[in-house]
Amino acid sequence: MAVSLICSETVSRVSSVLNRDVKQFGKKHMFDSNEETCWNSDQGATQWVLLEFPQEVRVSEVRVQFQGGFTGNTCRIEGCQKDEAFTKLADFYPEDKNSLQISFEIGLYQAVCSSVLSLTHTHSFPIHGGALVRRVKIAFENSTDFFGRVIVYTLDVLGDKV
Repeated sequence: MAVSLICSETVSRVSSVLNRDVKQFGKKHMFDSNEETCWNSDQGATQWVLLEFPQEVRVSEVRVQFQGGFTGNTCRIEGCQKDEAFTKLADFYPEDKNSLQISFEIGLYQAVCSSVLSLTHTHSFPIHGGALVRRVKIAFENSTDFFGRVIVYTLDVLGDKV
């Protein structure tokens, strides 16, 4: 069963923070389980979140909750080993809404997606798992916001620790 791969030893980086105000809009707010805090990027093309895990992992699921109007339109999940170049794991196209959106491995997606959607009102997108990685980059190539800002209230990456 997939578990959260984000722990106290996971190093996170982001492309930008609105007005460099990390106290109010910093990356830590994506992981604090507080519905009232968020990471708010500054304006510009291709915002991203980079996660470096303390050991190899196999990513099978990503959960993200945007603020409607500030959603990543075209998104990409990439992975790599510690000192290697990133390779694409999946493209995804979230809906412009405030609900938690969940990705699934393709097999699990086909088996349970319809029941999960009806129970939680989430939007799902597949991840093709298999690769062992130490780093994951989630790129928001463009945004529903005219200025390219992205606002994320919740981000979690699930899978298996190796």
